[in-house]
Amino acid sequence: MSNIIIESDKDNTVVLSPELAHSADGVEGYDAELEYTVDEENRVRRLVDTRLMPWILFSTFILNMDRTNLSNAISGGLPKNLGFTITVVNNAGSMYAVLFSIAAFAGSIIGKRFGPHRVIPAMVLAWGIVTLSHGFIQNASQYYLIRALIALTEGGVIPATLVYLGSFYKRNELATRLSWFWGVQSIASAVSGLMASGLLQLEGVNGLNGWRWLFIVDGIITIISAFAFWQALPRSSYHTKDGFLNFGGWLDERQSRIAVTRVVRDDLLKLQYEALVTLKDVWETLVDYRVWGHLIITLIGLTYGTPFGTYLPTIINSYGFNVYVANALTAPNAIFGFLTMTTLAWHSDKYHERGFHGVFTQVWLLIGFLLLEFLPDGTSKGVMYFVTFFISGAPSVHPLNIAWMSENTAPIGKRTVASGLIIGFANIYGTYASQIYQASDAPFFHTGNFIILGFVSTALLLWLNQKFLYLRLNKQRAAIWNAKSEDEKADYNATTTHKGSDRLDFVFKA
Repeated sequence: MSNIIIESDKDNTVVLSPELAHSADGVEGYDAELEYTVDEENRVRRLVDTRLMPWILFSTFILNMDRTNLSNAISGGLPKNLGFTITVVNNAGSMYAVLFSIAAFAGSIIGKRFGPHRVIPAMVLAWGIVTLSHGFIQNASQYYLIRALIALTEGGVIPATLVYLGSFYKRNELATRLSWFWGVQSIASAVSGLMASGLLQLEGVNGLNGWRWLFIVDGIITIISAFAFWQALPRSSYHTKDGFLNFGGWLDERQSRIAVTRVVRDDLLKLQYEALVTLKDVWETLVDYRVWGHLIITLIGLTYGTPFGTYLPTIINSYGFNVYVANALTAPNAIFGFLTMTTLAWHSDKYHERGFHGVFTQVWLLIGFLLLEFLPDGTSKGVMYFVTFFISGAPSVHPLNIAWMSENTAPIGKRTVASGLIIGFANIYGTYASQIYQASDAPFFHTGNFIILGFVSTALLLWLNQKFLYLRLNKQRAAIWNAKSEDEKADYNATTTHKGSDRLDFVFKA
């Protein structure tokens, strides 16, 4: 299945290999006989990058701006104004993690059922209304309610987006685009910090706290954006004329067919892209130990981000910077993280390697948290801020892990379920991660940092384990497959009940 496309050295033309005889039923725009040049394909990919991806990146920008504003609001006095301590914030964070994870698991399935191009705008509108509502809460009970609603409305959008992007990009293009996706979240964190440094100074205007203005402004921006997404996201690369913000379509007929065909030829499973997820798909995903390897990497490897990210403005403030400067100083941290994340993902796609790239990030984090934990409390505020800058700059390998899991998980139903699960696991860890930094450990959180060191060390070992698992499986399967005669291989293909990544001829990327 790896030799689907042949590239001619003479005319740079891409044609199908003779053995490709699949039907395109249900996949509009797919043409098994279509020939096109590499230059034409590159042109189509650039059009998708420049016309679709900006809207996708803006959607995740809005998402993370709305998620990050909580840490800014905490530093701006939200707990004090509402009459509770960070214990309530931590407990609400744990609740948020559970509900977000439930919504995330459902998000990919709902996206498949109703179409990501419609589900994404609906979710953005829903959480925009809830974000706006944050500006009017009066006590702890209302805080818990609003945080529950924001989790349920935000949780499904990322897995729905992953399903959506899979129909536009080839496998070796996805990690880079996902790094843009999560990288823009870092930019959103930076913008949110800068916005907070200004909006928090509206304290008392019209009788409202500054943090209330922060939520109100973010909510209004999000609600307006939802209507833009509704008119900008096409159903597929064959329907780019959908919505008045696409201005009559950004791919012509031939380009549309190339866009669909090139993605299907890269991964024939996408011939069943429109198929709905079944209970059997759910079960097969839940019992796949390889998928669980990626889920556990997510669960352990992302843990540090919740306590460190939530209290980053507070930590910087504790070094002697005033609250407005502390929020503004989170911006360079986020931008640095964006640059390193996108660079790492690009390098991973270019050299077709995943596992050691993940290990690299864990080593970076180990160094950072060792400094944060063991530098003396009297160290100058400039040095301590630089340590937070260094930690924030560790390239996130979450998009890399998602791409790695996706390319090694088949068939398409299992891949869809796994996409929802991994986003759920990327949030469920918040149930315990929210409790790592305690009020009694403030403001330097030495005990919490020591706990984080344990998680980072474990994540390093998990990345190594997953890489060598795939290398071992490839070696074992190749030995069995290569020992078969051509007749035995043909008999296997005709009679096997193995599907997708369980097939003997499926090669894992390590």
